[in-house]
Amino acid sequence: MSDNAPSRQLTLFDSICIIMGVVIGAGIYESTPRVAGFVGDGWMLMAVWVAGGLITLAGALCYVELATAFPREGGDYVYLSRAFGRPVGFLFAWAEFWIVRPGSVGMMAFVFARFAHKLLQGTFLSTGNNDWDFVLYAASTIVAITALNLLGVRTGKTTQNVLTVLKVIGLIGIILVALLTPPTQVVADAASTPVVPNYAMALMFVLFTYGGWNDLSYVAAEVRDPNRNMLRSLMIGVALITAVYLLVNFSFVYALGLAGASELDAGDLLQRRFGTLGGRAIGALVCVSALGAINGTLFAGSRIYYAVGTEHRWFAWLGQWSGQMDSPVRSLLMQGTTALLWVCAFGSEQGFDNLLAFTSPVFWCFAILISISVFVLRVREPNVSRPHRIVFFPLTPIVFCLACLFMFYSAMNWAIVVWQNRWDQLGFAPEGMCTLAVLIVGIGIGLFSRPSN
Repeated sequence: MSDNAPSRQLTLFDSICIIMGVVIGAGIYESTPRVAGFVGDGWMLMAVWVAGGLITLAGALCYVELATAFPREGGDYVYLSRAFGRPVGFLFAWAEFWIVRPGSVGMMAFVFARFAHKLLQGTFLSTGNNDWDFVLYAASTIVAITALNLLGVRTGKTTQNVLTVLKVIGLIGIILVALLTPPTQVVADAASTPVVPNYAMALMFVLFTYGGWNDLSYVAAEVRDPNRNMLRSLMIGVALITAVYLLVNFSFVYALGLAGASELDAGDLLQRRFGTLGGRAIGALVCVSALGAINGTLFAGSRIYYAVGTEHRWFAWLGQWSGQMDSPVRSLLMQGTTALLWVCAFGSEQGFDNLLAFTSPVFWCFAILISISVFVLRVREPNVSRPHRIVFFPLTPIVFCLACLFMFYSAMNWAIVVWQNRWDQLGFAPEGMCTLAVLIVGIGIGLFSRPSN
């Protein structure tokens, strides 16, 4: 290790690929049928996805001001530390390290594992045991992606760019198939209970699918010409993501009708059109999408702990940037290890839901603080240069804050349901107990940790 520091290597294209690669993961394939099942008609389905895009845009505008005012590695850690003090910033980084980041990586790894299991079933790479296959595929993916990022920024960003381009091309292919295939109106089962619209639940899954766009703030110190490219990449990235999501949902409703969109997924659509080959093609595309999300999440998240190491004496060993590897090697290794830990702990076909309940309330709690930090920092540090001030201030950050409050409430309700089911099965809820224990330890360390200088 040497006393090197990150350099500005990320171009506008690289930055857009990080945003799109993290956001357009496997969530679009998981959420589209669920959201369609919560709305009353096709127009409302489109409206709720537009609403999600506008809320995401409001959040992106908040981050543009913060990231260009404080263009350092660490993103939210930097903003929370300056707005509310070092203990709050440290608690955020601690929660990211133990809960949010490994949980997010684990969720995408489980999605990869589920589709990889279908693709590889019956081959020598399958053990025949579903739970063991899930853990094996998920863990192998995390190890491989971590190893790629250890090779340096150039390798990490190239991997991200390739995976993002492949997943977008794949989604465009699905959209074209849906629009060019003669429509097939799928009639809902007459015996089924009529759908009662639940727009709150629909919006919760929509905003979950939009999640991850803020990861670019964690690598702000590596973006070339940040005053210009942070704004452009966030705006272009969010606009492209919203357009892709709207086209995917429109094409599904066009091809299958609302009932079909709520009951079938992209795999069913391609399998109807191209047979087994189509089903396997969508499985491979979902795997690529999950890999892109994992790579972007690990790439950006490791910068949080690097930033912590530069400021906290007890964790100074994380604040080392390898000159030879051109990456925060120790942070990447530690982050990959925690992700493996939770994959093994929650490894099963229900691993995705368990990790969602484990991570979401904590993530949205800190998102609320980020939205408030915009106001706090304007008061506490009015003389700091802000190249891009939030438009429609204070309405924009208020909208973002209200959306975060709504998501925190929804995430808590979801977590309570999952934890109750786990309590009924095991006699205790390990996810809830782990979350509480991690936060308590983090509060203690944050209060007593001393600065490096």
